Amino acid sequence: MAERWAIAGVDLHLRPLGSRVRAGLEDALRDAVREGRLAPGTRLPSTRALAADLGLARNTVAEAYSQLVAEGWLEARQGSGTRVAQRPRPETVPRVSPRTADQAVTAPRHNLRPGSPDVTSFPRAAWVSATRRALAAAPPDAFGYEFSQGRPELRAALAEYLARARGVVADPERILVCGGFAEALALTCEVLAARGARTLATERHGLDTHREIAARHGLTTQPLDIDEQGARTDELTGGAADAVLLTAAHQFPFGIALAPARRGAAVHWASDGGRTVVEDDYDGEFRYDRQPVGAMQALAPDRVVYIGTASKSLAPGLRIAWLVAPDELHPRMLEIQELLRSGPDAVAQLALAELIRSGAYDRHVRRARLAYRRRRDRLVSTIAREAPAVRVHGIAAGLHALLELPPGTSEAEVIELAAARGLALSGLESFTDGPATGRPALVIGYATPPEHGYTAALARLVAVLADVC
Repeated sequence: MAERWAIAGVDLHLRPLGSRVRAGLEDALRDAVREGRLAPGTRLPSTRALAADLGLARNTVAEAYSQLVAEGWLEARQGSGTRVAQRPRPETVPRVSPRTADQAVTAPRHNLRPGSPDVTSFPRAAWVSATRRALAAAPPDAFGYEFSQGRPELRAALAEYLARARGVVADPERILVCGGFAEALALTCEVLAARGARTLATERHGLDTHREIAARHGLTTQPLDIDEQGARTDELTGGAADAVLLTAAHQFPFGIALAPARRGAAVHWASDGGRTVVEDDYDGEFRYDRQPVGAMQALAPDRVVYIGTASKSLAPGLRIAWLVAPDELHPRMLEIQELLRSGPDAVAQLALAELIRSGAYDRHVRRARLAYRRRRDRLVSTIAREAPAVRVHGIAAGLHALLELPPGTSEAEVIELAAARGLALSGLESFTDGPATGRPALVIGYATPPEHGYTAALARLVAVLADVC
């Protein structure tokens, strides 16, 4: 009996009720179908197998099946056994919340918001090939609970890649693999707060989520102004900040590289006071009209927490980021990682490691860089031709551009007009910490649309700009 249960194809969990055995079996089967426990198309056990399972006569089960076939609950076909019949469902009016209904009406057809690459360009064939090779070579412990710090294969590959491509001083033992940038930043803020930090300086223009993460971990934020040389790191001197978060290679959203003197000032401020610089290198691989700007982590590896991610170079859905920790912060970061056992799954880590080692990652980045440069060039030339009153900034690198609107233009009105035409846009004010600067601008993510939709999205953008400018 135990062996037969172990190899049975379907467990029905039926309990015939009442003194009339056949009627009780019929009722139990009807209830199972009605309640959805037996879905349409489910193949039932043979009459012999079910009779043995329930301790009934085979004829009793056969008669119950026949009755339910006649009623339309079951269907029997020669050679394919007995199955649950397809039954029409009563028509129901779906319950839609007002918010869902509004979203359905206003869902944009085209999206030029920043923050995402063209996910349709994800290198699927290369990823599948890398995954296959990585799985073939993976040791058994790759599928266990070890290595919450990240797979050693990926940490070794990242150490080599970051040193070569971003100038990062990275010992594989100081790298932690995290489930996205937000997780890496949350881990950093938690450790800083535990060490007594109370204030994190952030760029006045940036993502609200970064400030919210800091607040959730007990840190207040102090905004730093932005000018043509990047963040005003001189404002750190004499301030209350214990750490600072900077997008040094490509400030978001202005697209400025932090000037060398200001990099040095931030590192000097951190080194003198035992403070920490957190470097967000979110799209450092993408540069077009300038020499590569290396990570500032190399200036002071013992004072800078370097955070990078595959969200822009590959896809945000991978949820893979990496953190290079200074020696004094690493033990506590690792302790928290081991406690939470978070981060991306091991197979994805192994695949990315193989992608980097094989050179496929570099080839993909080069192809993407060329494609995004062409998109940027089309954006700039189209704006210059169709909306010359709009000035374009921050285009030497990255995946977005800042479109400065004429003075007096309302960002909200432009965004609303675009939404009415099926185009999603973001304004500079939405990335500002504090009151609006009075500098109306749009932050355009030219990498976001799929290639086949970029022409239409760009056409709608310039039509909106022509109307308002």
